[in-house]
Amino acid sequence: MKKHQATAFLLLLLAALVCFFAGREFLTMHEEEAVYPSPHLTIKKRLSDYFPGLKNSPGDSSVYIFEGQKMGGTLLILGGTHPNEPAGFITAVLLVENLEVTQGKVIIVPRANNSGFMHSDPQEGNPQRYSLSTPGGPRWFRYGSRLTNPIHQWPDSVLYVNPAGQKLSGTESRNLNRSYPGRKHGKLTEKIAYAIMQVIDNEKADLAVDLHEAAPEYPVINAIVFHENSAELAAVTLMTLQMEGVDIRLEASPPNLRGLSHREWGDFAKTRAVLLETANTSHGRLKGRPSATLIINGKDKNYMKAAQLGLLFVPFDEDGISLKQRVSRHLASLRALVSGLHELHPDLCIQLDNLPNPIEVQKVGIGPYLTPSK
Repeated sequence: MKKHQATAFLLLLLAALVCFFAGREFLTMHEEEAVYPSPHLTIKKRLSDYFPGLKNSPGDSSVYIFEGQKMGGTLLILGGTHPNEPAGFITAVLLVENLEVTQGKVIIVPRANNSGFMHSDPQEGNPQRYSLSTPGGPRWFRYGSRLTNPIHQWPDSVLYVNPAGQKLSGTESRNLNRSYPGRKHGKLTEKIAYAIMQVIDNEKADLAVDLHEAAPEYPVINAIVFHENSAELAAVTLMTLQMEGVDIRLEASPPNLRGLSHREWGDFAKTRAVLLETANTSHGRLKGRPSATLIINGKDKNYMKAAQLGLLFVPFDEDGISLKQRVSRHLASLRALVSGLHELHPDLCIQLDNLPNPIEVQKVGIGPYLTPSK
């Protein structure tokens, strides 16, 4: 009997140790990676400064504002709407750490859905984080989930009717890009969407850009998705990018697909609304083993086979589609959008200095543009 009791005690102790170390590892997902703003940052705020209902909640997030000395247009850039689409988030971080604005105003929210960064998609086997090399050593970043953390918003209903009236699967209630224009007294994800709408309204954003990624087998890929109020701007941007050798396509925002940024920002906030998509191998369903390496280099044998079978909507070969390529595409698109806005509306000039050069990012990588860890 004593022998059995000793065995039971040892098993209980082992289980407790496993729970302790697993729990400690789980809690590290709540740690926010460091961001080192450019010395030209004007002011740092929080989403809760625009909507106090988010204060002290896991949905609150940093808002970085760069103002030029000359009057001009106002640009909002959102990264991290879906935290498992890293190019948008990393592009936003690069801007925060390098940007100088000499005319107009630029507002950047790198972690749009902060809660989504605090967990990983179940049953996917995704890494919790990945690191990028800088001249001063590696910098780590979270690889999160498409959806708000369920411990922050639960339970999911069977059917979700979003604030714009669209009927969706219940889990989509935790998808920020299905929750616009948000609800002041709604669920956490709806409150985040409402706060972002307040940023657009209060800052009088002339152009708002949501940075995304999609799987290579998804048809809306390497694309500018635009609200009809931005059709001319999207066309001018397309021509600029094509002249620079960037292959991109236009996708009009469907009027009957509600709750998305490129629809509700334009309808409710009257801003020029644009969503940018790049091709992310680690986001796809055809990929092999998930890993931090896959996030960064985008190389995958399964996708090479899929390309040979004609199953993809983007070219794919042994070089893959690297994170630096995807970030470079976002940077080039943002530069072309700002240029197009000025061309169509000279009074809305936004002068971006120290913007990382997209071609150089492709050549030397992202790390040289990141501030070394302090």
